[in-house]
Amino acid sequence: MILYFSGTGNSEYVAKRIAAATGDGVLNLFQKIRSGDYASLDSKQPWVVVTPTYAWRIPRLVADWIAKTELRGSREIYFVMTCGGNIGNAGQYLKKLCAEKRLQYRGCMEVVMPENYIALFSTPTRDEAEKTIRAAQGAIAAAAAAICECRSFPEPKITPMDRISSGIVNDVFYPMFVHAKKFCATDACISCGQCVKLCPTKNIRLRDGRPVWKNRCTHCMACICRCPAEAIEYGKHSRGLPRYVFPKNFMEQEEKNNI
Repeated sequence: MILYFSGTGNSEYVAKRIAAATGDGVLNLFQKIRSGDYASLDSKQPWVVVTPTYAWRIPRLVADWIAKTELRGSREIYFVMTCGGNIGNAGQYLKKLCAEKRLQYRGCMEVVMPENYIALFSTPTRDEAEKTIRAAQGAIAAAAAAICECRSFPEPKITPMDRISSGIVNDVFYPMFVHAKKFCATDACISCGQCVKLCPTKNIRLRDGRPVWKNRCTHCMACICRCPAEAIEYGKHSRGLPRYVFPKNFMEQEEKNNI
């Protein structure tokens, strides 16, 4: 079974592409994480977790869900991590998590996708995003092929900087940067409440028709990037930047152009 978590659609796309290639089922973890649903799951096929990269490791809310949920059936598990740059030494921490769960770690595959972290980086134009998505097809296909053939993903070469990024930097990054203090709604807000529904941690509520953020933000960027009115900003950094959401019609373009 393929399990995925996605803020702006990159990991959802990759999960569904792998599902199509392997013939396996796919499950969105959003509601399970949002509602604190840790009911056990069963799969005869190897588990495949597709998730974004947050500070060179899997998101803590995904790691927490895996730690608390009993995965029955197959004891093998693969990880596919979408990222804007690289995943650092994420595999080392996934190995520890798998050992605690008594799961056989079959490796972690890096898939570079369009940057969505508008809180710190620049987001791509539509043309730039589609170019990156096309370039990611090889990695997606390689992941699917390894899963189909019951092969472990290849072990990446880990540099000292990878260890620092996934270790010390990750430890510091969350308390220093992962908060909602800079989120705000502009006068363009239409009080639709989409941001409330899209938040995986129930961190947003409406007050007088405007979103208000609490202290459980995970920086998935769903609220700011999926706002239909583009009425949410992250301090001054996000001003003027395009909002990134995976283009819905990309699969149709793929089929049309035989990519």
